[in-house]
Amino acid sequence: MAERITVPLLQQRKSEGQKITAVTAYDFTFAKLADEAEMDIILVGDSLGNVMLGYDSTLPVTMDDMIRHTRAVRRGVSRSLVVADLPFLSYQTSPDDAVRNAGRLLQEGGAAAVKLEGGTHMAETIRRLVSVGIPVMGHLGWTPQSINLFGRPTVQGRTRTEAQEILDDARALAEAGAFAVVLEVVPERLAALVTDTVLIPTIGIGAGPHCDGQVLVMHDLLGLGTDKTFRHAKRFANLNEIVRNAFQSYRDEVLNEEFPTLEHSFAMDEEQLEGIDRMD
Repeated sequence: MAERITVPLLQQRKSEGQKITAVTAYDFTFAKLADEAEMDIILVGDSLGNVMLGYDSTLPVTMDDMIRHTRAVRRGVSRSLVVADLPFLSYQTSPDDAVRNAGRLLQEGGAAAVKLEGGTHMAETIRRLVSVGIPVMGHLGWTPQSINLFGRPTVQGRTRTEAQEILDDARALAEAGAFAVVLEVVPERLAALVTDTVLIPTIGIGAGPHCDGQVLVMHDLLGLGTDKTFRHAKRFANLNEIVRNAFQSYRDEVLNEEFPTLEHSFAMDEEQLEGIDRMD
């Protein structure tokens, strides 16, 4: 059996120059498949609001949503490290709220760690979480919970001021005790600089090849649920086409009375039907 992934093991991977693999998952079935593929991290992202619940942003996602999906993912995992997103307003209001809600993700959801968005201003919250034994992954660059500030997804860190802020934020998160940091949609040279500067692993998504690891949204890499493509993502399959074709084939066979056949049916002793009252 493959070695179970832990926070110290991920930090060891960085020191040894070994890449870290991560993918999102939101239910038992896909989490089990990702775990069997030996992903290091399975992230139960609040992106489930977009890809599972049909929202146009992550903002409507609730703690109950996150706990329900995290619990399902955890049941499918025996090796990977399960990290769950803290949803909008579950941690920004106070460190006490952050501890309470992160604790629920571990205690009720079965997560091994939580992820939150934000830089230096979240350092105190991270310290509090780590102090009570809750591992924390940070998230810098494009932060989806700030969609109303950014207006739309845009590359972060292209100016000297923005680049310095992201670097300072990464240092602050590491010093506060975060075990890793996601860098989302930042220039690859900046991501390389952050990776070389901080002692904790960097996990890139749209941040180039120099991060310590990579994460993709499951639906993007599988080509599942939408035909839209993103520059930072690569499709490793086209499940949209496969699934649509399967549904269409099933529909056609039912309409043409080709399915089900006796092969898909169950027999019984005909004598058991004798004497049955056929009247209402």
